[in-house]
Amino acid sequence: MKRWEREGVAELEDLNLPDEEHLKKGVAIIECIQEIPCNPCVDACPTKAISMENINALPEIDYDKCVGCGKCVEVCPGLAVFLVKVVDDFALITLPYEFLPLPEEGSIVKALNREGKEICDAAVKKVKKGKTTIVTIELPKEYAMEARNIKV
Repeated sequence: MKRWEREGVAELEDLNLPDEEHLKKGVAIIECIQEIPCNPCVDACPTKAISMENINALPEIDYDKCVGCGKCVEVCPGLAVFLVKVVDDFALITLPYEFLPLPEEGSIVKALNREGKEICDAAVKKVKKGKTTIVTIELPKEYAMEARNIKV
């Protein structure tokens, strides 16, 4: 039994991860790990980078087609899609955020890992309000594949 089945926490080996070149351009990381009937990310992707064998399959992403637009982040009901872009020594992570208070652009927040543990400080670069608020944070690049939420 995998850890996510016992504890609800995905691990990197459970995910299809991009290489360094794709991370430099910025791409979506899909952390959907349960086969349930859902496909808004497929329908939202303007470049058809996301596909599924059937409605119950896990979404697959073609990193060569992904342009990092973030439409999939906005529509995922499971809050399981993130954008990651590595620039020099920093990473920009765009994530869904459904808590109050909302962070303010320019503020410093705590980046959290998949377990909800604080891992480092992060600067809020952008807040886009919508059905699901989307927040972009900047943090040291070594946390690019760990940070998946924030604490305001």
